[in-house]
Amino acid sequence: MRSTLSSLFLCALLLPLAGLAEGPDCFPPEVLPENRFPVVRLETSMGEIQVELNRRRAPATVNNFLRYVVAGRYANTIFHRVMPGFVVQGGGYTETIEERELFPPIINESGNGLQNLPMTIAMARYDDPNSATNQFYFNLAANNSLDPNSRSWGYAVFGQVISGQDVVEAIAAVETGYHEGLDAENVPLSPVKLLAATVVE
Repeated sequence: MRSTLSSLFLCALLLPLAGLAEGPDCFPPEVLPENRFPVVRLETSMGEIQVELNRRRAPATVNNFLRYVVAGRYANTIFHRVMPGFVVQGGGYTETIEERELFPPIINESGNGLQNLPMTIAMARYDDPNSATNQFYFNLAANNSLDPNSRSWGYAVFGQVISGQDVVEAIAAVETGYHEGLDAENVPLSPVKLLAATVVE
């Protein structure tokens, strides 16, 4: 209830700031609303990972993630950013570096009390705190710098890895380098694929 009320209050604050521009999606359509802690299976080219999502703490973020899962938009994407001791990030690009169709960005729920601890899953975003869409990451360490503080927004944690931690660690250990198409470092030299994402329960 507190998370829902916080989201309502945040949306009320954001509406006047949005002006004529499209603001963040405060209330993504509910997906499987009867399940407060849905489990999602991520089938990767290196093994299976299961994550339990916390809709109670991060309702907008969980519904957003689930709508990408149900729409099949994570299928055949890649983990494009791998930084040992920090994060494994994916969900946004295909192997040919094509971006998937996006839903509107969502509000930032980083103040929900969930921290960027090892083997949690959180939303990636741009500098705009309310810009998260489809990219997510796994924390490989206690990344306190990604949590909110009195001066800045954080990155919203919305669940945790409940099986396949060894797969996450294996992905974190792959060789990386510079990728011309992304103009970025820390990209796996051999693509690590997210083959499918499905709701287990």
